[in-house]
Amino acid sequence: MQLSGQPVLILKEGSERTRGQDAQSVNITAAKVIAEAVRTSLGPKGLDKMLVDSFGDVTITNDGATILKEIDVAQPAAKMMVEIAKTQDDEVGDGTTTAVVLAGELLKSAENLIEQKIHPTIIVEGYRKATKKAIEILDKIAKEISIDDVDMLKNIAITSMESKVVGTSSNPLSDITVKAIKSIAEKKDGQWVADLDNISIIKKEGESIEDTTIINGLILDKEVVHSGMPKTMHDAKIALLETALEIEKTEFDTKINITQVDMMEAFLQEEENMLKKMVEKIKNAGANVVLCQKGIDDMVQHFLAKAGILAARRIKKSDMEKLARATGGRVITNLDDISDDALGSAGLVEERKIGNDNMIFVEGCKNPQAISIMIRGGTKMIVDEVDRAMHDALCVVRNAVQEPKIVTGGGASEIEVAKGLREYAESLGGREQLAVNAFADSMEIIPITLAENAGMDTIDMLVDLRAKHAKGEVDVGVNVNEGKVSNMADLKIYEAVVVKKQAIRSASESAQLILRIDDVIASSKTEGPGGAPPGAGPGMDED
Repeated sequence: MQLSGQPVLILKEGSERTRGQDAQSVNITAAKVIAEAVRTSLGPKGLDKMLVDSFGDVTITNDGATILKEIDVAQPAAKMMVEIAKTQDDEVGDGTTTAVVLAGELLKSAENLIEQKIHPTIIVEGYRKATKKAIEILDKIAKEISIDDVDMLKNIAITSMESKVVGTSSNPLSDITVKAIKSIAEKKDGQWVADLDNISIIKKEGESIEDTTIINGLILDKEVVHSGMPKTMHDAKIALLETALEIEKTEFDTKINITQVDMMEAFLQEEENMLKKMVEKIKNAGANVVLCQKGIDDMVQHFLAKAGILAARRIKKSDMEKLARATGGRVITNLDDISDDALGSAGLVEERKIGNDNMIFVEGCKNPQAISIMIRGGTKMIVDEVDRAMHDALCVVRNAVQEPKIVTGGGASEIEVAKGLREYAESLGGREQLAVNAFADSMEIIPITLAENAGMDTIDMLVDLRAKHAKGEVDVGVNVNEGKVSNMADLKIYEAVVVKKQAIRSASESAQLILRIDDVIASSKTEGPGGAPPGAGPGMDED
């Protein structure tokens, strides 16, 4: 800035400033680059990405959220695209790639409108109206389902997993997913609620993906504390203890003067009696399994082993809460409160060797409200990718249970939304109509990408899809396996409507936010003391 020929410095020296269309262009380009990076991983024919972090650890995945989390992004607008994937993953657990690809396409369409001298504020207003209308269209075409419709819930899980490494094993895994959600689902105020925190996932390399199992109870990454204890307990009565089975040290310093041998013996005897009483309380309550959150004294272990009681210690607090939900027991904080009605029950508690580790299986619980899934696979990378696929599948089935509405997949719902938006645009006046039409065109990027990734001719496919939807065939989408358009309902390809809604909302809001930016001011890097660059010292050349 100049004032009477004198330069006035407002920003710190070294700061960078990009304004107007240049700023918008830079931000939109960065967002499009991120969208392009994940676009090839969309759909059943999408390919995977190999990500290597700074430590050399390798991740192979086609999960949008994981890809973007592992990429170290520096550009601010690109970081916002990463946030879209994170929000989508946190909220609904699936549809991360869809949300990012859609956001990139919305910005690409907006860029064309900006070049036609349409103001970003008008585009933003048009996008906001289009988003609201798109959600309405989805609600109109969505079909209601019931929690008891197991086949439909399985179809939703299979659709989610079809595009992952586990696609070939999606059938048995979808069974596990639906059983898990149905086990933990509870009805609250007339609404079904499923908290995924009640599903414990254990990952172990070895065997194959098909050997992944569900346990009606819990798997603890612990082992039986004493070699003399039984390793298997049928019809288990389980005491869940939050208190330590030890003699607690006093909080203040004490001295005991022992002058005779028999005093020492009496002292040790009393300590032993106190520990013995603890075990007697457990035994009298009828417990034959003790699962303790804290420590178990060596002497107590000996007495428990003599009494034929199986015990494990130092169990995580979160696992204790899940055990209480699974076994129907109560977590006991004081041994004096232990009683038969506070105990949990399980058909079997057993220590088993899985790979190189011993684990305790608490299974055969009658109505478990917390369950475990043990994921198996040939290598650590496969096990990690199965875990990500299971997480997505569990989330979509949970979403379908909590908001029991579904739409057909394969890009069918996106084409229908685009068709509805074009009809809606005709009712609008002025330039907003162009923005709504641009939004409609952007929605078609999902079926286009699915077709591209399957090696299909996108123009023929899009013309065919639009023609079928114009005739009212709402469920027609991209059949990537046969390379043509087909009825998705016949192929049983369904998705939870809440995933679609969230993807549209996240993508649209982020695109609007990026479009409203017309000035980017980047501060200079922090300088060393006294303005010297880091590392510069006496005797060093300023150059």
